[in-house]
Amino acid sequence: MATDHIRYDILAQNALRGVMRQVLTNAAKNGLPGEHHFYISFDTHAEGVRISDRLREQHPEDLTIILQHQFWDLAVADDHFEVGLSFNGVPEKLLVPFEAVKGFFDPSVQFGLQFETIDPNAAANAQSADTEGETSASSGTKNDDTVSPQPAAAASLKLVEPVAEKTTGEVVRLDRFRKK
Repeated sequence: MATDHIRYDILAQNALRGVMRQVLTNAAKNGLPGEHHFYISFDTHAEGVRISDRLREQHPEDLTIILQHQFWDLAVADDHFEVGLSFNGVPEKLLVPFEAVKGFFDPSVQFGLQFETIDPNAAANAQSADTEGETSASSGTKNDDTVSPQPAAAASLKLVEPVAEKTTGEVVRLDRFRKK
């Protein structure tokens, strides 16, 4: 199998993170239009995430925040966003790098994105495994333990249909979310 040296999986994921960044930038400048509001899930231990120790203890893996009525100081940069929220009456300021975001969902229009962590070294490791398998085969040595690497893009990004909790792994076209 050919190795993806271009890393389409990373390019696609970055492009869709750009969609989220633009939506948050517009919300920071103009507020939330109409009934739009956002559920944003992120890895609480990802590099660059700044949350209180109290929140990290309560949410050791990930945290979902809702930007709807009661948030303040939303600021968006190229690589992260910051926002003020209240958790059980305690105000908190969060800084979340876009790379830490696992999911973004706007229930008002049933639009969602789910992101998975991509190892940028996966392509190099896959290429290395391909080369080792070819070497064994060309030298006449049978190597039954060689496993064909999966494409790096497999399941790296999914458009999700949030209403149904399906885990089929199918990619959902954006047209499905548009109102008819």
